[in-house]
Amino acid sequence: MTMVNAGTAAPDSQVVLVRAKTGAEQGFSASAQLLWRRDAGRVEIAHPFTEDTIADSVMVSSLSELVELGVLHGQDQFEDAAVQMIRSSADGDDAAWRAYYSNSVDELADGSSPFSPVHLRARSLIVGDDVLEVGCCFGFFALACARDGHSVRACDISPGAIDLLTRASASLELPVDAAVADARALPYPDNHVDTVTLIHLLEHLDDEDTTTAINEALRVARQRVVIAVPFEEEPTEHFGHLLQLTEVDLRRWAGKVDHGGADIFTDHGGWLVLTPRQ
Repeated sequence: MTMVNAGTAAPDSQVVLVRAKTGAEQGFSASAQLLWRRDAGRVEIAHPFTEDTIADSVMVSSLSELVELGVLHGQDQFEDAAVQMIRSSADGDDAAWRAYYSNSVDELADGSSPFSPVHLRARSLIVGDDVLEVGCCFGFFALACARDGHSVRACDISPGAIDLLTRASASLELPVDAAVADARALPYPDNHVDTVTLIHLLEHLDDEDTTTAINEALRVARQRVVIAVPFEEEPTEHFGHLLQLTEVDLRRWAGKVDHGGADIFTDHGGWLVLTPRQ
């Protein structure tokens, strides 16, 4: 990042600096959980999180509030701030990422995360022994499936995300075979796993690519494809969402691909469950 002069930086070019609180802080504004201030073309954010408290839910909720306040702008700033927050929550990167993963997986499992209902429903829809999570991001769902006893593969287009998941899988002793891959061209043979999941992935793609990704999932799955999407009034920019989706879109997707059966329902968003044609 490059420092710019105060008063000349556009909001999306400001430098973002995130650190742990150091005690009495002066000159900061406060949100519910964070302190923040602007100074010389940058925004400085101080957080209270430690190895015991850092987790995906508090990271997302606290930074989303800064988006609502106009402190952070766009996906790049949100993700930059998120990584800095995690890394500054403990002494050393390894300890910080281990705590973040451990706490996040635990809160998703015990129901204390707002995203827990989506994970719970998705896990209930898995059939067979083998699972492939497409677009896994940090890989919390893949790790939860491994904890459930499934043989798990996971892929994402981000090499950084796959590296973090691979390290977390080893640290938590939850085996996940993670690989860099594009949902539109999966590097797996036909009928490779029992269930393929696309959990909150398709809203990140354009309309044409959603069909390609669904066809790829159907090609790789032996028994089931599980798709979940958020229903939003407008796409959430800082999460990188491109599409505003409704049940109509799920039905349209089901009508555009070749399959052996479709189930569409709502539960904390929309769900499309497809049976591959044998």
